[in-house]
Amino acid sequence: MAEKLILLVEDNPDDEDLTVRSLRKSGVANEIAVARDGSEAVDFLFCEGKHAGRSPETMPAVVLLDLKLPKMSGIDVLKRMRADPRTQYIPVVVLTSSSEDEDMVRSYESGANSYVRKPVNFDAFVQAVSQLGLYWMLLNERAPRR
Repeated sequence: MAEKLILLVEDNPDDEDLTVRSLRKSGVANEIAVARDGSEAVDFLFCEGKHAGRSPETMPAVVLLDLKLPKMSGIDVLKRMRADPRTQYIPVVVLTSSSEDEDMVRSYESGANSYVRKPVNFDAFVQAVSQLGLYWMLLNERAPRR
């Protein structure tokens, strides 16, 4: 079985760096692909655009998805994923700084598996991302492809 891939969709370079460092610190050694806007995330998932040469056999084990993204919102990425049989069962964790209840409701309505508000405190952020990585990469069992 191929190594489990994490797709991080994050436009803030500081949050990207902190998330990757937190995952590494917690012992998650999986490959982490980064998309810096919603359109790039869709291109990665569906092997289009600059990711046209990527093998469609290697799909993420989990997507960590910010909501407030350039080009295409996180909600639109999530809706696109859930509408396609190739990506409909990939777990999606919305990892956002949004404190809007409406964003949480829309995320779950659109098919999010989890919704996590990014803690403002550095140590709390590291702890939250570490727990996310360990749960989704080690404990969660993904639905088999049909």
